[in-house]
Amino acid sequence: MKRLKFNKDSIGLYLILLLSAILNFTNLSIEGYGNQYYAAGVKSMTMSLKNFFFVSFDPAGFVTIDKPPLGFWIQAIFAKIFGFNGISILLPQAIAGVISVALIYILVKRYFGKTAGLISALVLAVTPVFVVDSRNNTIDNLLVMTLLFAVLALLKALDSGKLRYLILSLGLVGIGFNIKMLQAYMVIPAIYLTYLLASKIPLKKSIGHLALATVVLLVVSLSWAVIVDMTPESMRPYVGSSTNNSELELIIGHNGLERLGLGKNTGFGGGHIGNFNGGEFRRNFSGYSDQFNGQFNQGTVERSQSNNSQGISVDAVSSATKNSNSSNGNQNNTPPINQGNFPGFNGQNVPNPNFAGGNFERPNGNKGGRGGLFGGQEKASILRLFSNNSLSDQIIWLFPLAIFGFLAELLRKRLKRPFDDGRKLSLILWISWLVPVFIYFSFTTGLFHPYYLTMMAPPIAALTGIGIVSMWEMYEEGGVKSWLLPLSLIADGSIELLILYYHYNISNLTKYIMLVVAVLSIGSSIVLSLMIFAKNSRLKVKKAMLIAGIIGLLIAPTVWSATTLFYPMNSTIPTAGLELASDGNRMDFGGGNVDSTTNSKLISFLEKNKGNAKYLLVVSSSQSADSIIIKTGEPVMALGGFSGSDNILTLAQFKELVKKGEVRYVMTGGMDRGSNSEIMNWVRENGKLVPTSEWSGTSTTQSDNGFGGFGGRDFGELYDLKGVDVN
Repeated sequence: MKRLKFNKDSIGLYLILLLSAILNFTNLSIEGYGNQYYAAGVKSMTMSLKNFFFVSFDPAGFVTIDKPPLGFWIQAIFAKIFGFNGISILLPQAIAGVISVALIYILVKRYFGKTAGLISALVLAVTPVFVVDSRNNTIDNLLVMTLLFAVLALLKALDSGKLRYLILSLGLVGIGFNIKMLQAYMVIPAIYLTYLLASKIPLKKSIGHLALATVVLLVVSLSWAVIVDMTPESMRPYVGSSTNNSELELIIGHNGLERLGLGKNTGFGGGHIGNFNGGEFRRNFSGYSDQFNGQFNQGTVERSQSNNSQGISVDAVSSATKNSNSSNGNQNNTPPINQGNFPGFNGQNVPNPNFAGGNFERPNGNKGGRGGLFGGQEKASILRLFSNNSLSDQIIWLFPLAIFGFLAELLRKRLKRPFDDGRKLSLILWISWLVPVFIYFSFTTGLFHPYYLTMMAPPIAALTGIGIVSMWEMYEEGGVKSWLLPLSLIADGSIELLILYYHYNISNLTKYIMLVVAVLSIGSSIVLSLMIFAKNSRLKVKKAMLIAGIIGLLIAPTVWSATTLFYPMNSTIPTAGLELASDGNRMDFGGGNVDSTTNSKLISFLEKNKGNAKYLLVVSSSQSADSIIIKTGEPVMALGGFSGSDNILTLAQFKELVKKGEVRYVMTGGMDRGSNSEIMNWVRENGKLVPTSEWSGTSTTQSDNGFGGFGGRDFGELYDLKGVDVN
């Protein structure tokens, strides 16, 4: 066994890995279970091998998670080893983050030296979106780690010309496909282009190698999906978020075309909140009429008139607890809604979100730039990732420096044939990874969230490390090219100041960060520029200025990443930033607080009266089921899957379950569409309404975090179907 080396470079790497571990692991418990939709699925997967293989969302194997299995298999294995809890399911992503930092060092050091590798590792370790994904049970950083291993295999293939390494590389991409489906293929253009351009391998041979490796890629990618689709439907769960109970359709549809802004949206794509069924979820929000100027898909938004107040009602007829605040007083004993704020998210009053046209956006107001929860709803343009929205502050801090770095190395090596050395090919690899992904996230109108931007983190980190070393060497050589280094520091510092300006009013800390960035990055670049004219200028002073400039550019993203150590993120759509420390601009779409009063009383009631029923409860979507599954491990039927839009059962099939006694209690409301609306209407017409006082722990509907579940809210009514005539 090799001993750890302790020299200047190795100590630097250990310190960077330690920093990455601190950012990824410290105070991880504040994140709870992370995304409760995924957490509920992992708990269900630990309960049977069938659930494990098919990634079932619920313990009964009714419907699956709408993602491939590998990332959740890893989480389920950790949960089996360490027990099911929040830490155990977050650990795999945190570990993957640290491993990825080590990998980026190895990959960059291979051709550009230790200094470039160390800078790249440091940049990746402090990139906000990368830290966010390392602290949540979204599986994106498991994918990033897998793709970096694929790149390592590719570099071995380029050096050796051996087919087996290329097969290994694309096989690993296929494994990545089984973590996040088509998102893994974002690196494919870089792999194919780099291999085709490699001069060591004749073009015909390269094409033949790629053809064989592509077969392996497709076989590995589709193996699990084909097995699932070949399994009789009666022997497996319904494929969540698919239109025809097929994994292949899920790949093409919800996880394919919808990500490109094409195809029918079945979930929360493009910023829509699914559907609030007309006939359910009637709410009055005093003072919000100007904010609700659109439609919740089928549920329209109405404006109720009053002499002294204005209320907003989602057109959904009934709810277990209706709010009716007017000049005549507060009816139904529900507390009045605070004027001017939108209540009920994380138990706090937050600035009014914008529901225009069915879009759901983060509160903006005077709090700085957050914009939409869904990246595809931001204005599509080359400037999208630099604009005042929810995306820019997660990834773009060092993007200009990465581009300058590419240009610097381009000037040094001149990318023209023969492409016979690793530096040229590595540069092609990183830029052909970065540019297509940047273009996609800049222009797509499809479904994606800010945390997907971690796909840009590795190439930005690599090109930044490569570029700083290259620009420093050019600076030392003198001449016109020496200006590239100070110009890059000024350009990147200016972009960082712009991003910070978007958040100027959030915290006083922003002002101090802006001052430090301006002094260190732009100030040092000015000194470096002046030293170009000075003869016999000291090398130590130049190095000190460069280090100061780099530190200045790393401070803002590091502070952004560090906020996650002290403040819990939005569990469903996690982001980092000073907003986490502000007044609660965090909204969850999950099932809310697992231990909320309503959840506890509802669960106690259901467990006491369930009898021999198979399902503890039937709800419209997973958003209303996940927290109950996490707490009890009991089967809860999410009738419409994740978004309430999956047509899993017909009314006749549902009646048969009632007849067999498998279903007794149904919670109406939330998000139900298609045949699910028909089922819920039948339940309301035929079931026995259970008094709210028997199962709800609070008389108010405005509490706790989340949107769409029962964490302190009752968005519907509980019905008992025992003894119902289903004929």
